[in-house]
Amino acid sequence: MKRDTFWGYRRENGRVGVRNHVIILPVDDISNAAAEAVASNIKGVLALPHAYGRLQFGEDLDLHFRTIIGTGANPNVAACVVIGIEPGWTRKVVEGIAATGKPVAGFSIEQTGDIMTVAKAARQAKDFLHLVSEQHRVECPISDLWVSTKCGESDTTSGCGANPTVGNMYDKLIPKGIYGVFGETSELTGAEHLCKMRAATKEVGEKFMRTFEAYQRDVIEAFKTSDLSESQPTKGNIEGGLSTIEEKAMGNLEKIGREVQYIDVLGPAEAPTKGPGMYFMDSSSAAAECVTLMAAAGFAVHTFPTGQGNVIGHPIVPVIKLTANPRTVRTMSEHIDLDVSGLLRRELTMNGAGDALIDMVVRTANGRVTAAEALGHREFVMTKLYRSA
Repeated sequence: MKRDTFWGYRRENGRVGVRNHVIILPVDDISNAAAEAVASNIKGVLALPHAYGRLQFGEDLDLHFRTIIGTGANPNVAACVVIGIEPGWTRKVVEGIAATGKPVAGFSIEQTGDIMTVAKAARQAKDFLHLVSEQHRVECPISDLWVSTKCGESDTTSGCGANPTVGNMYDKLIPKGIYGVFGETSELTGAEHLCKMRAATKEVGEKFMRTFEAYQRDVIEAFKTSDLSESQPTKGNIEGGLSTIEEKAMGNLEKIGREVQYIDVLGPAEAPTKGPGMYFMDSSSAAAECVTLMAAAGFAVHTFPTGQGNVIGHPIVPVIKLTANPRTVRTMSEHIDLDVSGLLRRELTMNGAGDALIDMVVRTANGRVTAAEALGHREFVMTKLYRSA
């Protein structure tokens, strides 16, 4: 199978998408009903309801806009209809997405009401759907691919098998010019000194440590009741043989391989600007939040190694599940795209596992439907930094 090219949708700004969605994007939680009504009326478009967007302020509001605009700007989105309660914030989101050059239109509910807003937005969504249905995939170099990663429901097989498989993939694809990203700030606890050493420069390593220490100080220490028990590690992690967050962190770091160095540290949902290479994103370790943030930063394919079995998906980004746990392959096979349990039986080499994942990434980029997509997993969860006003 060819691994140096894939077939994708070339966008107006030069980025390449692997899906061709028309999305209905609510600016705020009280616009969800209208967005979902449009998606119900126009088959083939996708609404992305969420829980926030009202009375947020400061850094939390900045993150909200960055996530919403970044989601609409993702190259897997061909066109976007934005619906908000107020015209000002609706316009802000529309203008942010329009900077990519893709078709986008906005509708506000105030002084119009749901019924008229839904009718107007549905007509626009239908026009967009006709437009994008005639777009065609073109052959693109692998360097046009942006691949993110985050693990979930980790166990002992994660650090020994599935996570290093992702790392092997990155060791092979990063030199070919792709963009990569890893994150899960809290899940590097105990391995932060090793992560610092994987930075491309001393300055980037110090930036990572400032980010890690701020997360520990402002999030973990500020809000924990005693320690991270019941959260890090999770009950699933413990059942799978991981007794401490330090053990979990060592396995987590395996996802960036043996050779890769990250070249910058990103804020949540921040798009990379330093060119091709690996990036670290300061992010929640919760699966749906993390994948949503990485999608908002522009990543088009997500690799998700799991031990005990995780069912996460995303509305616009295909999530590829891989596992090295033979029990998970047996009991949750419908959720698994790639079985690398042969690593533990010595029937598969790490190079072979990495190549198999690259093949799966390319097949997915070419249009293969992932397990999460087939099962309808479309988890879209915004990260909130603090209480609203």
